[in-house]
Amino acid sequence: MDLNRRGFVNYLLLPISAIFYLISIIRRYCYQLGLFNINQFDKPVIVVGNITAGGSGKTPIVIALCNCLNAQGKKVGVVSRGYGGSHTKGSVEVTSATSPSVSGDEPLLIKLSTNCVVMVNRDRSQAVNDLLTQHDIDVVVSDDGLQHYAMGRDVEICVIDGNNRIGNGFYLPSGMLRESTSRLKSVDFIINNGSNYPGEFSAKVNPIGFVNIITGEKKPLDFFHTEYCHGVAGIGNPSKFFSTLKNLHIHVQEHSFADHYAYQKSDLEFKDNHPIIMTSKDWVKCREFANDKMYYLDIDIDISEDFFKKLLLKL
Repeated sequence: MDLNRRGFVNYLLLPISAIFYLISIIRRYCYQLGLFNINQFDKPVIVVGNITAGGSGKTPIVIALCNCLNAQGKKVGVVSRGYGGSHTKGSVEVTSATSPSVSGDEPLLIKLSTNCVVMVNRDRSQAVNDLLTQHDIDVVVSDDGLQHYAMGRDVEICVIDGNNRIGNGFYLPSGMLRESTSRLKSVDFIINNGSNYPGEFSAKVNPIGFVNIITGEKKPLDFFHTEYCHGVAGIGNPSKFFSTLKNLHIHVQEHSFADHYAYQKSDLEFKDNHPIIMTSKDWVKCREFANDKMYYLDIDIDISEDFFKKLLLKL
C-alpha cells in the first residue's frame, strides 16, 4: 500500500480511534477513582511498557534491567502476557525447554538471556501472585503491561522508539497510540531507545557479533563482510534490523515476517546456500529446525548509567 493510500485509510479509521481514545481515558479514570480493583503486592513491581503499539525495543531493555538487578544480588522474577503463545488458562512458568509456541517468543528469550524466573499469564496480576507464591523473589519486572492497571506497580518505565516516537499522533487503529502522550508525565522513567530527547534517558542497541544457532560459535561483526545473506526478521520494526546488517556491509536479501510470527521449517528453505541471519527473538522460534547456516545477531544495549542509579535509589 502506498503512503497516500495508507494516509487516506488512516483518516477513514479516525472514528474508531476516537472511540478507542474515549475507552482508554474512561478506563484509566475508573481505576484512579477506585471503581475497578487494583491488586497490590508485598514486593516491588517494575513495569516496562510503552504508549504505542509496535516495536519500541522493550525486551532488550527488560533483559538489561534484569541483569542489572541480578548483579545487585536481587532475586528477579519476570511476568509477561506471553503474546503469541498458546497458553490460555492459568500461569505457565517458562523454562529453557519451553516451546515458544506455548510461552511466546519474548518470555523464552528473557529466560534464556537472564535465567530469571519467568511466569506468563494473560492475567498479569495472577502471574505476579503465582510468581511470588511459588518463588522467593525480591523484585518483579513486567514485560509490557503499562496499560494493565489491575496490576499494582511501584515503578513505571516507558520505552519510546527514538526514531518513530508516537508515529502520526493518532490512536489505534489509525495510528500507533495506546494512550495519550500526557501519560508520559506520570511515569517514573522514560527511556528513549535510539535517540536523545530532553528529560528522557538514552539507550542504544549495539550489535556485538553473530552466533551460530547450532554450535553456539561466536563470530565477529565483520565475519559476513560483503557476503550475500538472507536477513530474517519477525519483529515490530524489521527495517531497523535490516539497516543494521547493511551498515555492517552485508548484502542482505530481506525476508520480513509478522511480529511474533510462528516459523515453520519451510519458511527458511531457500534455493541457494547463503547464510541466514536473524534476530535473537527469531532464534528462539527456529532453534528446533535450525541448520549450521543459521546465525542470530547478538546485541547489547547501552543505557544511561544515571538511569540505573536512580532506579536503584527508587527501589
